[in-house]
Amino acid sequence: MNPDMELQHINVKLFLDSSPSLDLWGVVPVFHSWIQTQIWDELLIDVADYRHVPAGPGIVLVGHEADYSVDNSENRLGLRYNRKTKVDGTNPDRLCQALSAALKACERLEADDRLKGQIRFGRSELKVSVNDRLLVPNFQSSYESIEPEIKFFFADLLNGTDFVLSREDNPRNPFGLTVKAGREFEIEWLLKKLGVKASESTLKSSK
Repeated sequence: MNPDMELQHINVKLFLDSSPSLDLWGVVPVFHSWIQTQIWDELLIDVADYRHVPAGPGIVLVGHEADYSVDNSENRLGLRYNRKTKVDGTNPDRLCQALSAALKACERLEADDRLKGQIRFGRSELKVSVNDRLLVPNFQSSYESIEPEIKFFFADLLNGTDFVLSREDNPRNPFGLTVKAGREFEIEWLLKKLGVKASESTLKSSK
């Protein structure tokens, strides 16, 4: 991979299995409770309601370091994690951080009794994008540079499960890749694997 192509401001989106007619209003009090209890290491600030925007960002939990949203961009409901501040380390470290944050949020939403089991996320598809056109322009050359490292990362993470990468080719959108696995993965298992990868990276950097 091109060493100059640093992956910062990573977005991760997991798609909902729920009906597209799901009323997102129920997510608002849940997100407010996350602010009140400050459940993550990131500072959470406010909730914004964009449900009136067609194929828009939906309900956004605004944070200092990152935003969490249940959005309907591209007319597909899902949980989006949008990292806004820089993350130290390597590209795999930053992928670990963003994926872990997104998966933990999905896990917590699924388990929240206030949502009455209406929310369940798919276990075989996710999208990774880079919300910084200067760092990673949405060109084929960017994909060719990034693809080997991304493939290696997900091959290791998915433990040999077959998967397909496809590039977001609309030049008006940020650089993005969709990962489709050949079988469903377990969120809890992925979080454990990401934790191991993060620990291994910390050990390497301390040597």
